[in-house]
Parts: sequence; C-alpha cells; structure tokens
Amino acid sequence: MIVRIMGEGQLRLADSRLVELDKLDDELLREMENGDGPGFRRTLAELLAKVRELGTPLPDEALEPSELILPAAEATLEEVRALLGGDGLIPG
Repeated sequence: MIVRIMGEGQLRLADSRLVELDKLDDELLREMENGDGPGFRRTLAELLAKVRELGTPLPDEALEPSELILPAAEATLEEVRALLGGDGLIPG
C-alpha cells in the first residue's frame, strides 16, 4: 500500500501493518468527536510517527497513486474532520 503524508511524501507500507495503525486511528476519531484538541494533536503525531517507522519512503521523483492519504502533522482538527470517512483515516 502506498501512503501519502500531506506535505511530506509517500511511503510503502505493508497492508498487514494497518492493524497496528487502527488503534491510533480509533483513538484519534474519539478525540475528534469529543473536541479534545490536545489529545488529537498528540495522537496525530503518534499515528504519523508510526507510519514513518513502519513504512519505507519512496523517492521524491516517484509518482505512484496513494491508496491512503494522511494529514500533515500541523493539520487542524477541522482540516482532519474534512478528510475523515465514517471509519476514520485508516480504512477497516
């Protein structure tokens, strides 16, 4: 799976790693629903750090379609709400 972090670039991530990201995604969704700004900020940073840890960066010149697009670390709660599907940022 190709994952894009907005403003950073793309990473290749094994589909099997999505399970590890689901918990953080669920937590992020709860914090957004509760309007927990500080919790949202912390969990978004953790989610992006985990994607960077588990993924392999693609070269900047690579132009592959992204199957998953994640917000930039500095994205606001409102910006992330606009990106969310009903299940959060991570499908499944």
